[in-house]
Amino acid sequence: MRVFVVTPPDPVVSLEEAKEHLRVDGPDEDDLIRSYIAAATGHIDGPDGWLGRAIGLQTLEARFSLLLPAACSGQAIRLPFGPVSALAAVSYLDSQGVEQEADLNDFALYGDEVEPVASVYPWEGGSMQREAGRIQYRAGYETLPPAIHAAILLMVGDLYANRETASVGTGAAAIPMSATPALLLGPFRVFT
Repeated sequence: MRVFVVTPPDPVVSLEEAKEHLRVDGPDEDDLIRSYIAAATGHIDGPDGWLGRAIGLQTLEARFSLLLPAACSGQAIRLPFGPVSALAAVSYLDSQGVEQEADLNDFALYGDEVEPVASVYPWEGGSMQREAGRIQYRAGYETLPPAIHAAILLMVGDLYANRETASVGTGAAAIPMSATPALLLGPFRVFT
């Protein structure tokens, strides 16, 4: 199953919060700080992120084979990168390869899992093509957990304070990033 971002999230940490954390006054470095917020958030958020979950509210699309065991048997299909809050659209390719829009009322959402309301999914007998099934869904936190918020601010602080990857002086040395963000984020990480 591949997952794509359809609608990216808004920033989960504001410029004002980051500037307050960094103790920066004035607008001179706003663009730089915004880029650090985006880099820190992008590193952990969504399908490509280290956490293995969505942190900012976003729309994702899961693409899968209609031959997956769950998709064939009417069992639950787990949607990755939760927390999942709502289904947005379900479509599939029929046996002729024509895209069909499914009725959202034919599905029940239980946490991060989707099940058919009836005993079978509406795509029974659908296309054998790869990724013939597609589920769009809203994922991410309505309220960002404080530990994730703090970790992003710490990552932004590390990037701001250490603008180079090495220091040069009496001897070159790598600049280590703080272990604290990883400790704060660890309980939220999803391993697949």
